[in-house]
Amino acid sequence: MSKVYKKTSGNGALTLYLGKRDYVDHVQNVDSIEGVVKIDPADLGGKKVFVQLACAFRYGREDLDVIGLSFRKDIWFKHLQLYPAADHKPTLTPMHDCLLKKAGEQGHAFTFDIPVNLPCSVTLQPGPDDAGKACGVDFEVKTYISDVADPEEKLDKKDTARLIVRKIQFAPDATGAPGPKADICKSFMMSDKPVHLEASLDKEIYYHGDPINVNVKVKNETTKTVTKIKVTVDQTTDVVLYSADKYTKTVLCQEFGETIDANSTFDKSLTITPLLADNKEKRGLALDGRLKDEDTNLASNTIMRDGMDKEVLGILVSYKIKVNLMVSSGGLLGGLTASDVQVELPLILMNPKPQDVGLPVGE
Repeated sequence: MSKVYKKTSGNGALTLYLGKRDYVDHVQNVDSIEGVVKIDPADLGGKKVFVQLACAFRYGREDLDVIGLSFRKDIWFKHLQLYPAADHKPTLTPMHDCLLKKAGEQGHAFTFDIPVNLPCSVTLQPGPDDAGKACGVDFEVKTYISDVADPEEKLDKKDTARLIVRKIQFAPDATGAPGPKADICKSFMMSDKPVHLEASLDKEIYYHGDPINVNVKVKNETTKTVTKIKVTVDQTTDVVLYSADKYTKTVLCQEFGETIDANSTFDKSLTITPLLADNKEKRGLALDGRLKDEDTNLASNTIMRDGMDKEVLGILVSYKIKVNLMVSSGGLLGGLTASDVQVELPLILMNPKPQDVGLPVGE
C-alpha cells in the first residue's frame, strides 16, 4: 500500500485509518469502504465509540450558521458501533489486515457498503473570495465518542475524527456506437435557397482533457457568406435536491475564422478542448469532487440508471456542444444584418477507467 490516510481526534482517543479515498461506482455495485479505528478506552469516560458514513448535500458555508439554520442536508447515512463491540463483525480483507497492523492491538475494523443509488461526489466551484467548505455532494467517514449513535446535540470536535472520501464513476467500456449527429436547413429573407449545416462527433464519450473533433459540413446555396464558425461547450447543472435550480455555464467558446463563400461547400473537423484551467474564476461551475485543494476537473456527466430517483442524486450534470455559423448579408450593412445557423450536440465527458481501480492509491 503506497499511502495510508489517517486522522486523530483532538483528545487523542480515536484515530481513523483508511487505505484509499476514492471509491468507484461500477454501476451494478460500488467499492466498499474498509477502514479501522484505533480506540484508547482509557479516554472515553465510559462512553461508546461509533463510526458513521454520510452522504450529504452542502449548500451553504458553515460559518454562516448563526441562527440555527442547517446548510447541510443528509441524503443518506449509516452508523456502526465499534466500542464496546456490538453486532458489527466485518469479514476481514487484505485492506483491513494492513490497516490493523498500522493501528496495533487497539484497532477495530469496519466496512460500509455504499448503496448504488447515491450520487457521485460533485463540488460547485467557489468564487475567488469565498471561504469555507465548497457547496456540493460529499461523502464523509466520521468516528466519534457519544452515548448514542445519533446524538441530537452537536458533537465536540475534540471527540471526533473525520475524513472526506469520494464516490466516483469512470467511463464505461467503449460500445462502438457512433457519436451524435445533428443537422439543420435554414433559409433567409431575400434568398430562395438555404444553408445546410451538419455537425457530428466521432464517438459517444470523451475523456477530460482530450481534444474533441467536431466534424462540420456546410452546403451554402445562398448568395450570402459565412464569415466565421463559433463552437461553444455549455455545462448544465441541475440542483434537484432542494430547489428547481438549473443553470448553464459556458466552459468553452472558440471562434474559427473559416469563410464559406456563396454557393460553396465546407467539410472540416474543428478541434476543441474544454478544460477547468480556462474556467477557474467561474463561481458555481460543477467539478468532480475534490479533496482539500488538490487538482480536479470539470464534473463528469451524471449517468442515470433506470428507475433512479433524480432527487436523491442531488446534482445532475450534462454538457452540450453548439455549432454556430455566422452568416453575413454582404454589402455595406453586412456586419449589422448578420444572422446565425445553429445546431446542438450532446457531449459526455468522463474519466477513463484506470488499469486497476482496486489498488489503494496515494495522494
